[in-house]
Amino acid sequence: MRRLTVSDCTLKELAKDLKNPLLFREKKALAECIDAFGADILELPGAARPAKDRVISRTIAQTVQHAAVAIPVGFEKESVREAWECVKDAKHPVLLAELPVSTVQMEYMYHLKSDKMLVKAEALLREAKKYCHDVSFTALDATRAERDFLAEICRMADGIGVSSVTIQDTAGDSDPEEIFKLVSFLRPQISCALFLQVSDKLHLAAANALAGIRAGIDGIKCSITGSEPLNTAVLSDLVFVRGDALGVCCGLKNTEIHRDIETVLKSSFRSAPGASEKSGPDIFLDKNSTLSDISQACEKLGYEISPEDAGSVYDAMMHVLERKDSVGARELEALVASSAQQVPSTYHLKSYVCTTGNLSTAMAHVVLVRDEEELSGVASGDGPIDSAFAAIDETIGHHYELDAFEIQAVTEGKEALGSALVRLRKDGKLYSGNGLSADIVGASIRAYINAVNKIVYEEN
Repeated sequence: MRRLTVSDCTLKELAKDLKNPLLFREKKALAECIDAFGADILELPGAARPAKDRVISRTIAQTVQHAAVAIPVGFEKESVREAWECVKDAKHPVLLAELPVSTVQMEYMYHLKSDKMLVKAEALLREAKKYCHDVSFTALDATRAERDFLAEICRMADGIGVSSVTIQDTAGDSDPEEIFKLVSFLRPQISCALFLQVSDKLHLAAANALAGIRAGIDGIKCSITGSEPLNTAVLSDLVFVRGDALGVCCGLKNTEIHRDIETVLKSSFRSAPGASEKSGPDIFLDKNSTLSDISQACEKLGYEISPEDAGSVYDAMMHVLERKDSVGARELEALVASSAQQVPSTYHLKSYVCTTGNLSTAMAHVVLVRDEEELSGVASGDGPIDSAFAAIDETIGHHYELDAFEIQAVTEGKEALGSALVRLRKDGKLYSGNGLSADIVGASIRAYINAVNKIVYEEN
């Protein structure tokens, strides 16, 4: 039984969508899911912004536990070292040289003839081998290349010692017969692994992948989302159903992919193409960030913070960065809630009682203290937290627009502490509150009151 190597290019595909860039936490979560699904190789996008992308890529590379981590090296020898810095801490790093081999792309994109491209490719691959023993070569637009040149450049790469050569159907106009002939032509001419990357522009990705498998490919590239690449779930089904007849298998976990992939698409990266909700602006802060960077990032989130508050957030962020490499939108939101806009408390929580059930309406009774005077309110709602928020509004006699509400566990186990973040809006300005408690309802109530106190303080 021949084992197909599966290389996942989801992160590379999503990086092409400039209108909906993934947040750092979304990229990291997605990489963890791809690793768990059983991909053998995880491909990262190239480092377009070296200072920022290096930290993101290195963190992801360290996160991946099983799959190899590959990254494109760019077109110049100088960019190879930058790519290596991004993945050198991975358990199995791979440097990936991607160059066009069709006449139209070589001349249109790089203004090079085939002989010059051959020299360029050899120099790039040799430079990559200086840093990493595992180097891969991808022949872009291979289906439209001159066969003799395609064979020559692939033999050159094989001679240098690349671990694999990928032929890519960039145009997406090939049919199964053409793919079978191309793979059959190239397979005997190289000793390294031969990968295939097909396109679904004509809805032939599965058929073309099947033709490539029959012709003897060793690996195939896919993506869990996107309209053009071969879909990971489709590839998993193809091998699961036809694997025995074809004499092939792969490491993809068919059951987990079909059970979890929709959850991954909806929750792991909500800003991905096709998602109905965008989780926020792309924010990246690290140890090199300045007070000005923090102020600008807070403005992106909708907060107007004073220089003093920016300093408080900066100090808190530096403490967080002692344990991690960077801070994104959600982490910054929590830092603003816990460190900025701190004001004397007008309202203090004395007690609360919430009742809920599947056969009764949720009710909440909240008692607050203001200037030593006890104030109380009772309200119903959709669940204990909603009813508690309504009861607080009833108590203070004012309702504020709830812009965002998030809860998460900050420790593990049955007695885990829960953290709640509440963001209220008044006159277009945002006020955030943070609460921490072993009771998530209590944490939510404290976060809501914390945000209300900031509004009341500014009103007075």
